[in-house]
Amino acid sequence: MGEFLNAAVGFPSLSFSAAVVAVAVFWLLVVCGAVERDGFDGDVDSEALRLGRVPVAVAASLFIVGGWILSVTGSVLLGLADVPRPFSALLSLALLVLAPVASWWVTRRLVRPLAKLFPDEPGPLR
Repeated sequence: MGEFLNAAVGFPSLSFSAAVVAVAVFWLLVVCGAVERDGFDGDVDSEALRLGRVPVAVAASLFIVGGWILSVTGSVLLGLADVPRPFSALLSLALLVLAPVASWWVTRRLVRPLAKLFPDEPGPLR
């Protein structure tokens, strides 16, 4: 458990860890009704990022959580490997670049099926 916590609050995972906390607070506010889930849609064009027709909050949440999982997993595996210190620092820098890139790729694949759950036009009211 200590290795996991060290990886979650250490370099390079700390930025994703802070973002995961922000995502958790956002979705808690959505559940409480204080914020709309599609409140950010007017600000960002998710089609330009090739993230499909899902609310920006959903795509951003998937990206952040995926990046956090990849970053923490890579940090734990890097900590368990018997790698010399300078090489470990280079691998951490590579992880800092590769985790967001891989998370963006995974997010693009996950939002395609989710787009069916978020139609462009609201359905008829009953």
